[in-house]
Amino acid sequence: MEWMLMPLKRYADFTGRSRRKEYWMFALFQLIVVLVPMSIIFAISDLTAGPPVLLLVFLAAYLLVFLVPTIAVSVRRFHDQDKSGWFYLLSFIPYVGGIIVFVFMCLEGTKGPNRFGDDPKGHGAQDVFG
Repeated sequence: MEWMLMPLKRYADFTGRSRRKEYWMFALFQLIVVLVPMSIIFAISDLTAGPPVLLLVFLAAYLLVFLVPTIAVSVRRFHDQDKSGWFYLLSFIPYVGGIIVFVFMCLEGTKGPNRFGDDPKGHGAQDVFG
């Protein structure tokens, strides 16, 4: 659970590096935060009367809370690969931008320190066996 909440603790920290685990656990946390309440809202709402106001309020609150930490953890993932955080703007390219950013989020970060900081995985086994 700690990995899921770490980006919220580093709410607007656009410096340093983040591991893939931190990024994907936060993505899973967001998925759970969205799917569970939306399922409940859809179950108790009358969808024939139009979009439920509660759903719109929930989505607006979700965006307000999670927009900045989502961008921040994505920027730190790019930093982990020794790339500028401005690469996040690729996600705004229609059709292919999201796919490109998804691929970058799946790639492993650079080993050892880079211009954005120390390796978030630490040294571990490479010090012992290196």
